[in-house]
Amino acid sequence: MKPITSELLAQEMGAMNIPNIASATIRQIVSLASRLEHHLGDSFVHLEMGNPGLPPAEIGIEAERDALTQGIAGQYPNIAGIPQLKDNGSRFLKAFLDIDIPPRCIVPTVGSMQGTFTLFLLLGQRLPGRDTILFIDPGFPAQHNQVKLLGLNQESLDLYDCRGKALEARLDEILSKGHVSAILYSNPNNPAWTNLTHEEYGIIARMAEKHDIIVVEDNAYLGMDFRQRYGIPYREPFVPTIAKYTSRCILLVSASKIFSYAGQRIAMVCMSPEVADRVYPFFEQFYEMPTFGDAYIYGVLYCASSGTAHSSQYAFAEMMKAAVEGKLDFVDTSKEYGRRAAIAKRMFLENGFHIVYDRDGDQPISDGFFFTVGYRDMKGDELQKELLRYGISTISLPSTGSRQQGVRICVSMLCDEGSFTRLSDRLETFALDHSSEKTRRAELQTI
Repeated sequence: MKPITSELLAQEMGAMNIPNIASATIRQIVSLASRLEHHLGDSFVHLEMGNPGLPPAEIGIEAERDALTQGIAGQYPNIAGIPQLKDNGSRFLKAFLDIDIPPRCIVPTVGSMQGTFTLFLLLGQRLPGRDTILFIDPGFPAQHNQVKLLGLNQESLDLYDCRGKALEARLDEILSKGHVSAILYSNPNNPAWTNLTHEEYGIIARMAEKHDIIVVEDNAYLGMDFRQRYGIPYREPFVPTIAKYTSRCILLVSASKIFSYAGQRIAMVCMSPEVADRVYPFFEQFYEMPTFGDAYIYGVLYCASSGTAHSSQYAFAEMMKAAVEGKLDFVDTSKEYGRRAAIAKRMFLENGFHIVYDRDGDQPISDGFFFTVGYRDMKGDELQKELLRYGISTISLPSTGSRQQGVRICVSMLCDEGSFTRLSDRLETFALDHSSEKTRRAELQTI
């Protein structure tokens, strides 16, 4: 293939008002790739967008269709969630995570994006002087932007060089300043696909107790650490969670990836009773609702969207019910992502790339939805732009809060043999061209 020229890439970035590729949003990168496809003369390999690459669970579609047929589209949903979702959500958490969160503490949101956005607002208000969210990075870039949009402060801790015991010292150093209200992380991690160890869960829990922190755990890829056989209801091993170590926590559980139901924007905010029932003077004065749970549901969520789509709640409730009853094995279905990742990783490694975030403790990371790669000493934005020239679209690690150099690879859109073939061919061309370039530079230096 003939790569797109650097001048043409710069021209298209300018046309889209993108001054710095590393700070562009994922949706901007998708649009840029679409513009570049015209010049490439062929489809791009889209590794930037975490769109589910599997069919949605049919059980959810049927439940939503039935609910619509019965006329619920003409009724406002209960702001706190329909009873079926709250009850099945509680059963789902018990069956697969072995934790007890009562239905009253489970609230539907318009995807986990609305969940984090509205939670950040409340978390930034709960205690005087606590206006900072600490991200255990790398992480989902949009969540960093949410904090920025809300006018809150944020800090970042890159997990790359502080695994295990090193995490405790670093967390204690940051939290001792007294300005952090909450910690947020995803597990498995987006984009690194690392998973916290039992030791690290214990450390985060101790720090939360010591410094009065609320831990927000994003379970977008629940059960997808395929090194373990998770996903069998009420049977070990259960999916690891911070809720087994501390009650100072809020869990986000989304239907987008585990049930491939992203288009209907449905998730749950699951608060421990200790978090939901805690009284705050500011909430009592500002919202006239003293508890965190009431202020969140009736103060913030009501103003944000007046509830979550009625039919989507029925779909999510029924999918969780089927999973608990052993009729829907969502973990087994999602193993397809692990297969795709193993193939894609091999292609990158064979062409001179390396895995950036490569281990959990003493184990190699699992194959799953994401992984991260670097190429020699290229900086993340430089590698992102170079891959774009070869028809491969990614996002850079610095945009995720990482201090490492490289890009995030999402395998969900590698959904047929043609996409794998295009990826293989373009990586081979990339490696050949950059090997030749390295040789030319070396020759010039000897003259």
